[in-house]
Amino acid sequence: MSTEILPALHGHVAAGFEPVADAFLANWKDQDEIGAGFALSLDGEMVVDIHAGWADRRKSQDWTADTLVPVYSTGKAIAALVLARLVDRGLLRYDAPVADYWPEFGAGGKSAVTVAEALSHQAGLSGIAEEMDAGDWFDAAKIEDRLARQVPLWELGTGSGYHPVTFGFIADALARRTDGRSIGAILREEVCGPRGIDFHVGLPESEHERTAEHAMPRQVPDLGELNTARQLAFLKPWSSPGRRGATEWRKAEFPAANAHATARSLARLMTAYADGGKLEGKRFISEATLAALVKERVHGPDKVLPFDLSWGAGIMRNVSPGFYGPTPETVGHSGWGGSCAFADPVRNLTGAYVMNRQHHYLAGDPRPVRIIEAVYGCL
Repeated sequence: MSTEILPALHGHVAAGFEPVADAFLANWKDQDEIGAGFALSLDGEMVVDIHAGWADRRKSQDWTADTLVPVYSTGKAIAALVLARLVDRGLLRYDAPVADYWPEFGAGGKSAVTVAEALSHQAGLSGIAEEMDAGDWFDAAKIEDRLARQVPLWELGTGSGYHPVTFGFIADALARRTDGRSIGAILREEVCGPRGIDFHVGLPESEHERTAEHAMPRQVPDLGELNTARQLAFLKPWSSPGRRGATEWRKAEFPAANAHATARSLARLMTAYADGGKLEGKRFISEATLAALVKERVHGPDKVLPFDLSWGAGIMRNVSPGFYGPTPETVGHSGWGGSCAFADPVRNLTGAYVMNRQHHYLAGDPRPVRIIEAVYGCL
């Protein structure tokens, strides 16, 4: 247990939600937190928007309200919203084969894989089977070619296997082949930019100075018994983008893996899940499209993550093991190291936690779990 003095708490806490701030600060006592933020929206009102600590490992730079941090796979929840908007516009259909929009994808026995199946991690492409350089991820055309040609890593129709990085390339390929823009561009031009939401896929270099420095996990995650799908997803030298340096990584668009955000921006975007398809009170997608987005597409033991999971079309459903509070209808997503965002449509509640001290938990990090438990204790 740390004996350090708790950092100063900054931001806003509505009356009645003080236990949330207490739970947030407790992470500096026993979880060795460095810097973090948490935001909570209830019925369209931001009732908690707090941050504390430091943006660098040496604790020399304060974490501010504008500090950005990579949220890794938590960004998948937002990528899924972008594709849902394309579905709502009639450009995509969840039940149509991916190959209808991306003909080359049908190679290797994948011609029948639907958009919904691909977005719910059922396409058998959890990693790139062909040995490559980690820098190849920065060449989208090269990665898309490999994914299109690759034979699924397991028998299709036998369950999900989490796609840590490849999910974003599949989603982005669908966006560009239907809308003509990348997911990052749609966010900048149509979703986040006009609303002043500080969420980015492809971070301009002008914003890099306000991005927090990460402290890497001190132990490796528990993946359970290793199989080919898990090894390719996480453990090969080319399993994730590398070799280009932090600046190029931040500027690149990896919708599944390198979104940069504040807690407030994530909580704002997640309101589309909690409020019947409305984003901050205005129609974003139809109720029917939202229902199709969060509908269970697969449920059971995941072939990559060591959990029983329920997936919608790119969003994790809270059925089991319940990382995001007690409401089964809640949806959310977690990111490598501990970040997460969630939306409870029963209570019209959204929340997000971001930090720069990375832990080894693949999901269910005790830091956000503690805060989310405090949230529901206040309701």
